[in-house]
Amino acid sequence: MTEKGIDQEEKKYDKNKRVLYSVKEIPPWHITIILGFQNFLTCLGSTFAYPLIIQSALCLSTDAVGLAQIIGTTIFVSGVSTLIQTTFGVRLPILQSCSFAFVTPVISLLTLNQWADCPFNDKSLNQTLLPEIGGAIHRELWQARVREVNGAMMLAALFQVVIGLSGVIGLMMNFIGPLTVTPTIAMIGLSIFEVAYQKSENQWWIAIMTVALIVIFSQYLRNISVPCIGYTKGSGFSKTKIPIFTLFPVLFAIVAAWVVCVILTVTGALSDDPKGWGYAARTDTKLKVLDEADWFRFPYPGQWGTPTVSLAGVFGMLAGIFASMVESVGDYYACARLAGAPPPPGSAISRGIGMEGLASLVGSAIGSPGGITSYSQNIGAIGITKVGSRVVIQAGAVIMIILGCFTKFGALFITLPDPIVGGIYIVTFGMVTGVGISNLQFVDLNSSRNLLVVGLPMVFALCLPKWIATHQSAINTGEYAFI
Repeated sequence: MTEKGIDQEEKKYDKNKRVLYSVKEIPPWHITIILGFQNFLTCLGSTFAYPLIIQSALCLSTDAVGLAQIIGTTIFVSGVSTLIQTTFGVRLPILQSCSFAFVTPVISLLTLNQWADCPFNDKSLNQTLLPEIGGAIHRELWQARVREVNGAMMLAALFQVVIGLSGVIGLMMNFIGPLTVTPTIAMIGLSIFEVAYQKSENQWWIAIMTVALIVIFSQYLRNISVPCIGYTKGSGFSKTKIPIFTLFPVLFAIVAAWVVCVILTVTGALSDDPKGWGYAARTDTKLKVLDEADWFRFPYPGQWGTPTVSLAGVFGMLAGIFASMVESVGDYYACARLAGAPPPPGSAISRGIGMEGLASLVGSAIGSPGGITSYSQNIGAIGITKVGSRVVIQAGAVIMIILGCFTKFGALFITLPDPIVGGIYIVTFGMVTGVGISNLQFVDLNSSRNLLVVGLPMVFALCLPKWIATHQSAINTGEYAFI
């Protein structure tokens, strides 16, 4: 499609007025900053969750300072990757961060014999004596593991760059339509529902409250505008109205739910027993990370040392690369649809995949322990707020870069109770799933062939992982991991 054709398509989509701000439109600067911060918050849980999930494999369970540094690096790399993608890649308003597709390859790599032993993960040890046992030894243990992950990821990322920039993905798009896009996008939301469940299960009332707040703000209060004073060059100050509940429903819901959790914690309504009712919703259970995190630390290439490479690690990361590429293609279509943009052409998808590979390469050089992919959380937020401006996402990327340097400020959000994060996930993952299903409006659902093409992949994608999880010895490659 030519540039002229793309512009005509964008104008046609804009006429539908399904978004407040389209991809190329720029909201007022103060709204842009707040919306950018809101988009950062939507991916906050996953951005923090990735390092937390692999911390034991990295031998970081008892090093809060090291974990805070890894988290700061992850946020910083996410911001840099988002700027690369929105400026040179697919150029849609989509955030980039560590992909959960790399959790299994990273853990598998770090359970090999040479990495299996980590005495600092033993919670029975006297934690007060660990620094005396050897702080330098401990840091070297986890930094060596991060270097191994970084080296394998950098080589695998080069493969993704070649696949993307060679145009192979773009050629494949000629054979991919709504029938194949629908299960791909829908399964992104359905396949990660367990993450939302795990975050919510320990305090469902807080999670449900967060969901209810987002729904109320975004659906029932969206037509309420708050009088404000605006300023425009030439006209000066004037009275204006801003639909704040349409623009910031997720941010308002997070703040309101967080305040409720603080009140319940201070008043003692939530148990201080880790096994007691409501403990997961307390706001004082993760303050240790906030106390021990650095105030300022600039992530730089080679901060953990020179990356190392192993053949097993590269092959493992390649599996994550393939999974993240498929996920990202679906995300591109979902993002374009919710942002009021035309479907991305094959050339844009190729650039997007290539830039994700470049971002993974740069991120691994800086020291992030995972590959980069598009995040569906902020896509769901676009569907709720109706703001698809690319500049808003770029503002969010700049905020992430800044917060990645101020590690202590970033560590503040680790104290966000898990049930609130779970409530956010329930809404945003649901929006992504709904967007995937909405592609069926372009399909003849009276055709048994079309129904089979849509239904079979979705059911199979749910069945196969379940079978593998319950029959782990069924596939024997002859290789053994030491766990």
